[in-house]
Amino acid sequence: MNEVGIVGVALAKQVFRVHGAAADGRVLFRKKLSRPQFPRFQAALPRCVVAMEACGTAHYWGRELAGHGHDVRLIPPVHLKPFVKRQKNDAADAEAVAEAALRPTMRSVAVKTAGQQARAMLFRTRDLPVGQRTQLINALRGHLAGHGIVLARGIGNIDRLATRLEEEGLPDLVRDLGRLYLHRIAGLSDEIDKLDGRIAAAAKESDVARRLQTMPGIGPVCAMAIATFASDIREFRRARDFSAWLGLVPRQHSSGGKQKLGRTSRMGQRVANGRSDQWRNHWQLRRLLIVGAMSVVHWRGRDGGARVVALPHAGPETAHAGRDRPGQQDGPDGPSHALAQRGLPGSGRRGLLTAAAGVSAM
Repeated sequence: MNEVGIVGVALAKQVFRVHGAAADGRVLFRKKLSRPQFPRFQAALPRCVVAMEACGTAHYWGRELAGHGHDVRLIPPVHLKPFVKRQKNDAADAEAVAEAALRPTMRSVAVKTAGQQARAMLFRTRDLPVGQRTQLINALRGHLAGHGIVLARGIGNIDRLATRLEEEGLPDLVRDLGRLYLHRIAGLSDEIDKLDGRIAAAAKESDVARRLQTMPGIGPVCAMAIATFASDIREFRRARDFSAWLGLVPRQHSSGGKQKLGRTSRMGQRVANGRSDQWRNHWQLRRLLIVGAMSVVHWRGRDGGARVVALPHAGPETAHAGRDRPGQQDGPDGPSHALAQRGLPGSGRRGLLTAAAGVSAM
């Protein structure tokens, strides 16, 4: 056991597979452990590198194993697939994790604290009633459209829907069911407001969130999203690395010396091949950062100095009204047009990326 240099772990709910190897890669042991046995086994091991796949429970086990003095490394699943030598099973996964962690250039994910995971749960809990409210509004709009009442989308038109629902000519059953929808929508709105209040209160208690709010266009929600979902800013060497981590740069598909860039759609979502890899991992932070970045336009003068112009009424309304997207030309309502009216040069996709990546300069 004293020769153990690295232990690869395939996490599960009840049964764990561990793969022990020496520093030179020699296999020392392969074990199958139950959930109660796993922490006892790791506590008895000498201090070594413990590698796991970065998944939902990995951060909890990372904190537990770090308490025993182990060097914990969480490896993204996308980097592990090339190291699976045979058919997919837990034993092969544990060996692949150990093999990948032996690579000196392998990237790892920072272990989240319990506080970070709690704040992440707050954001994701808020997203659930927001999605349910959107579903109810769209369902009500669809039902009323069958009776000749058509209104625009969005929570801002819910009062108009309630007014039109009381018009004459509608069956009583439609009115009764419509009021049921409106009652549920109002209840969800109250829950969302309470969760927004908890996010704002948490932003006041966080030193990082308070510093981030000193930047134009960054409010409590955006600041808390950065503090919660973003990695330690010291892990990024430059601002462009932060932009790439967010997925705000096109993905390359180059071969034979020919550069090919995949297309990106709104808020950096990957649409090449119908996939959105990084979007799934960081969608919450990216959405909120884009909203903040849309209200701040960075441009560079002839002297090479950076300029920052904050658009009026910064917020989600500004972002949606401009409809400025990475990789798409600015429209008549976008930030560039607003700056042109003030006699200032506009900002395209590069300005948006600089605005979002500027957070890493703190």
